[in-house]
Amino acid sequence: MLVIGGGPAGSTTAARLAQRGFDVAVLERDRHPRFHIGESLLPANLALLDQLGVGEQVRAIGMPKWGAEFVSPWHANKTQTFAFADAWDKSMPMAYQVRRSEFDHILLRNAATRGATVVEGCTVRDVQFDHGGAGATVSAAHDDGAGSTWKARYVVDASGRDTFLGGRFKTKHRNPKHNSAAMFAHFTGAARAEGKAAGNITIFWFDHGWFWFIPLADGTTSVGAVAWPYYFKTRQKPLAEFFADTVAKSPELSARLAGATRVTDVEATGNFSYACERTHGPGYLMIGDAYAFIDPVFSSGVMLAMQGAFAAADALTTSLREPHAEARAMAAFDRAMRHGPREFSWFIYRVNHPTMRDLFMAPRNVLRVKEALLSVLAGDIFGSTPIWPSVRVLKAIFYVSALRRLGRTLRASALRKKQIHPETLADGVGS
Repeated sequence: MLVIGGGPAGSTTAARLAQRGFDVAVLERDRHPRFHIGESLLPANLALLDQLGVGEQVRAIGMPKWGAEFVSPWHANKTQTFAFADAWDKSMPMAYQVRRSEFDHILLRNAATRGATVVEGCTVRDVQFDHGGAGATVSAAHDDGAGSTWKARYVVDASGRDTFLGGRFKTKHRNPKHNSAAMFAHFTGAARAEGKAAGNITIFWFDHGWFWFIPLADGTTSVGAVAWPYYFKTRQKPLAEFFADTVAKSPELSARLAGATRVTDVEATGNFSYACERTHGPGYLMIGDAYAFIDPVFSSGVMLAMQGAFAAADALTTSLREPHAEARAMAAFDRAMRHGPREFSWFIYRVNHPTMRDLFMAPRNVLRVKEALLSVLAGDIFGSTPIWPSVRVLKAIFYVSALRRLGRTLRASALRKKQIHPETLADGVGS
């Protein structure tokens, strides 16, 4: 089997398959360690890391993350902190913030240690599937100028936002319900919370979107702004200056960064939310960001990538060892891949809605709805924790509350339509 991409999705898939005795190769375009955003893990990640055998290595580089703080300029109490220990399942009380260059390198090395062939500096150029999807021929170019050809029974696309197969098959589509972009940088000297809360992620709402504030173990803090296309279209100055002006729109974030120094260039990325039409087909599977990407407000990216990788490894194991059960295995894989983005997306689509902000800033545990929400925030959506009746109650509370303030809701709906208008972001986002 051949895996395109050595990020969390690809490395996890390769490690799981190699552990089971399969011949698997990973072709990774970059050379690790390399920079990547998305530094915040969820409690549900930790069990997966332990199953891979890298839990202790990740703990050694991680900043303990016991909860998430939300800061709203529209509420009198300003801040609200959610502790993962208050979720439905009390056995997952914390997670970690990680520098992704180190975290991804640990996972890729682990795949090699488990027996996978890992080739870095290797870019896949073409995939030709055999008739009926009975295998594939993969052509790749190496950064030393050499080329190589690989034969594989299955190809796992874990190419991330490059969406190699989604682009090839023209099955990748921008999410019509969500359209945003981000700019980000790392800082030193940022003011953090004290004590146990020092590693918490903080989400700052502002008029045009939201900011992330992610403390890392080495004293660096990752700060990013996620905003709507119309806002990026107003940029008429260099990206670094535009980013600084955007940070200034949040007095609370500005206070945290008052004594901080930016230590990386400001970078940007657009077209934040998309999905491919299908998760698999004859001879291939798509996992992680190669299948779908959703707004990162709840730090779901790495967890969804690794959950998808576990599901992919299970589906491929069944398909290879029990060929008669391939259709059933792939159907189960498809359900698992679609489940996570669907459940997170309901909240993501509404996270900037004034009614949702009200619920976050004044949470109540009627019929255990707060515990259920915390379980979602912790990534505990794939197991047997019985949160779903309470999640439905929470959604009902949202709709009833929105109807009670119909005028505000209609204004928010009109603004939302403007915000998600599918404009081209290239002129407004790039450096």
